[in-house]
Amino acid sequence: MSSANVLFDAPGPRARRIHLIGSIIGAVIIAGVIAWMVWTLWNLNQITPQRWEPILGAEAWRFYLLPGIRATILAAIFSITIAFVIAFVAAMCRMAESPFLRWPATIFIEFFRAVPVLIMMIFALTFVTQYTPVPTPQRPLVAVIIGLVFYNGAVMAEVIRNGVASLPSGQREAGLSIGLNPTQVRRMILVPQALTAMLPALVSQMVVALKDSALGYIILYPELLNSARQMGTRFGNTTVAFITAAVLFILINYAVTMLAEYLERRVRERGGKPTKKPAAGVVTMDATSTR
Repeated sequence: MSSANVLFDAPGPRARRIHLIGSIIGAVIIAGVIAWMVWTLWNLNQITPQRWEPILGAEAWRFYLLPGIRATILAAIFSITIAFVIAFVAAMCRMAESPFLRWPATIFIEFFRAVPVLIMMIFALTFVTQYTPVPTPQRPLVAVIIGLVFYNGAVMAEVIRNGVASLPSGQREAGLSIGLNPTQVRRMILVPQALTAMLPALVSQMVVALKDSALGYIILYPELLNSARQMGTRFGNTTVAFITAAVLFILINYAVTMLAEYLERRVRERGGKPTKKPAAGVVTMDATSTR
């Protein structure tokens, strides 16, 4: 019996017909809503061919779209890299036996998971502006990175901790039986396995971090959404500019997801690759046996 049948009964012919009819009705409703939106925007002269012409020109890409993409990716790369380091340290501290490490890590994770990213960005911009010598053009970038780092670092730390907790208890017991202390067991045995198992969740959080960089629009960081707004004001095609930005966000996130899935597949294949057995009659020797 499969695990799916344990959770619920397999649908019969009647239930499958009902599901199919519901799916068709839902698809028709969605298609109708999209068609109505397109028809409305067309009648309002918002998505006519004349509105799309500037998007195909060099000026739109050189001064607005490409700089916006570059700023979005820059903020995402810095924030994801730093957040992963913070997440690893915070997860290790929260799983530690010492309360002096566990309680501060717990407070850090729970606090920054609860605070909205935008509030952290605004607070970070105020702090950077008043108390640091960061140059004015770089302040929005620093504020966006700080907000994304603390939020995503806290979330990924909890993902790693849950991944470690989901591993069989025999893994920990085996590590302790060979003389490793609990910290070494976590660092050398549990966490590497948890990272591999939780890789899809971590990838999803990376995509969230990339999308959340658009919140820098509020603090005037020149990311893709802000650049699209400026382009729409410049060419008088705000709706088309935002549609273009949405498509570019989808393409960037899809590329990140595909890259992460490729890396995940390589990691799993390398981890599960069987070792080659020596051929029959062949005696293997280490370096010291030849002396």
